[in-house]
Amino acid sequence: MSGGGCSVRAIWILTPHDAVAFSRRFAVVEKRWRASWEAEGGGGSEGDGRGAGAPTPPQLPDDHEVAAAFTDRRRREGTARGSGIRTSLSSVGSDSWVDDPITRQVISLHINKEESDDFMIWPVVLQKRGGYYVLVLPLVDPQSFRAYENLLKRSDCGSSAKENGNLSSILLNLPCITGAFMVAHVIGDIITGDIAEPEVIVSSGPSVGGLLDSLTGSIGISARSKPIVAPVAAPTASVSSPVGAAQSDSLKGGVRPFDKDLLRNFIIGAMPFGTPQDLNYTNVTSIRTTGFSGDPLPTDQKQPAWKPYLYKGRQRILFSSLETINAALYDRDDVPDFLSVSGQVTCRAELEGLPDVSLPLTGLKTAHVEVSSFHHCVQASDPTDNKQTLVFQPPLGNFVLMHYQAPCNIAPPVKGFYQLSMVSENEGAFLFKLTLMEGYKSPFIMEFCMITMPFPRRRVASYEGNPSIGTVSMTEHSIEWRIVSSGRGLSGRSIEATFPGTVKFLPRTTQRTNSSFRLVTSTAYTEDSDSEQDNVKNGASLDDYIMEKINKDLQAVDLEEPLSWQAYNYAKVSFKITGGTLSGLTIDPKSVS
Repeated sequence: MSGGGCSVRAIWILTPHDAVAFSRRFAVVEKRWRASWEAEGGGGSEGDGRGAGAPTPPQLPDDHEVAAAFTDRRRREGTARGSGIRTSLSSVGSDSWVDDPITRQVISLHINKEESDDFMIWPVVLQKRGGYYVLVLPLVDPQSFRAYENLLKRSDCGSSAKENGNLSSILLNLPCITGAFMVAHVIGDIITGDIAEPEVIVSSGPSVGGLLDSLTGSIGISARSKPIVAPVAAPTASVSSPVGAAQSDSLKGGVRPFDKDLLRNFIIGAMPFGTPQDLNYTNVTSIRTTGFSGDPLPTDQKQPAWKPYLYKGRQRILFSSLETINAALYDRDDVPDFLSVSGQVTCRAELEGLPDVSLPLTGLKTAHVEVSSFHHCVQASDPTDNKQTLVFQPPLGNFVLMHYQAPCNIAPPVKGFYQLSMVSENEGAFLFKLTLMEGYKSPFIMEFCMITMPFPRRRVASYEGNPSIGTVSMTEHSIEWRIVSSGRGLSGRSIEATFPGTVKFLPRTTQRTNSSFRLVTSTAYTEDSDSEQDNVKNGASLDDYIMEKINKDLQAVDLEEPLSWQAYNYAKVSFKITGGTLSGLTIDPKSVS
């Protein structure tokens, strides 16, 4: 990754208690900022003490001043990110006054100086990762800075995206914003320890020959059933994994310390003098460990930036596809099921020299595959006659070659229905009837499958029932049915699984329910807004996060449907399958050259 057009003035990392845990300033970039400020006659507007009469710009704030300004913004906006929407509580000069949700990610900080005039720093890119707040201040021109200052004073709000002078038009002309987001993202990865390369799954079976060692797939399903009146909902699922949930829980009690020396060394190698050159963690660490390649190159070849040194050893190419199904299964004749596939192809090319790899993709039109993005090293031809050729000089290590979307061309691997009805206010009866892997033959293998019945507004006291296969456990707000456990894969045959039973809940009073609802309604955004990025990073999809946030504000209905808070009349399925793809996208190893 390259941060082209971006230079960074300063980086701060704050703890949840608004204390600065790490900071880095770049004097070379700051000198450029001061020079451009003085050339424009001052970055401030008239009457604020920083106009043409005061061309000297303020110094970068100290760490304690940044911490105080961040605390003041949290108090002014309600949360660290704020809402980005102008309300009756918004004040002139605050980010919410601009009335644009992007001010939750691109913020301003108002610095209060004891011995000089107050001033503002903008644009500050904000990301929350692992409990920490990462702040990146890129270099912008004084004209853009003045334009944002004017927005903070405008009386109107909700301007159209096409209107000149609004925040979107300002940011679109600042490529440094994109670069600052990339810097904040990779710093967040280092803080959380999420710096591993994308996984390339290698099958345990025999090699298929040639340079292509394996092509496998991992498939999950994510769905949300449409709210219906009848007490019948289809099995649905989420790609969120137990591993991701465990990681999220581990951060609730506090933040995990990060290696400051590791981060400092990365910044020195990735963005010397404040200008990002290569934000790929693997490349930067490899250069620090082994240095640049000393081998002579052919005169007609140029070594790309994403391959700082050449590989030597046994040559091979590995490809792996990872697909996720987004599905809504209703088990109703009047409501069609919805199935779509999003996937990626990951590659690892261990090749000597700088060869060009040619990879033909066939069957794209037949499988209705739409490629959404390629790795920056790929040169893709125009799709013609159901075929597209990719030519690339692969970087070192694992990398995502392409992202794509497609409809599901075969039936889902989990089908059936789920019924839930209430016997009394605190007891419900349920029934599952499922069919797994119907129509799926070898080499497809289901390695894991679990059904979850969520009850977010009730506490589970106990359950009764014996499934035809698998084991059952319960948590405070759910019942989990593990049909296929890790180590006991299902391949070459289909099975039917049933689970009739009852669930009992702890009693609750109407008064407690109403007061609890009022509390959730007033504080849901405050408590949840700052956890959005962490939830997504730990495996939960953005759709799951939004639905969870919405459902916390939904009241229960009458006794006949006490658990159907609109979107909550559903069950959730999590599973993993290896051995192929559901989109039909395949790679012929003999065609790779």
